[in-house]
Amino acid sequence: MKKIAITLVALFGLFTVSAYANKTSVEIKAPAEVKVGTEVTIVVNVMHSSNSKGHHTDWVYLKINGKEVKRWEYTKTSLPSANNFAVEFKYTVTEPLIIEAEGHCNLHGSAGLKKITIKTT
Repeated sequence: MKKIAITLVALFGLFTVSAYANKTSVEIKAPAEVKVGTEVTIVVNVMHSSNSKGHHTDWVYLKINGKEVKRWEYTKTSLPSANNFAVEFKYTVTEPLIIEAEGHCNLHGSAGLKKITIKTT
């Protein structure tokens, strides 16, 4: 009977961890429209439930028109500044932009790619 109880507690623990798993998610902030030649600041807000040595955002990337222009990498010895944090990238607009960003948790992966566009005038 004792072994059954221990097994049930262990299984409950496994399912509980899965239920509370938190994937890294991102949100992109940038102007919707700018004049050609304008320098814009693209802000990627990164959200995650934990940033500890064992469970943290391990990377965030930013792509512009399909090309990776910046990657922020984190390790157990160089953690992000907080659970929810922002990174910035400055870019001079020469054409309409498709901006993509994604973050990744070292244990649970990514909540998915985010995408916005900047139109030019």
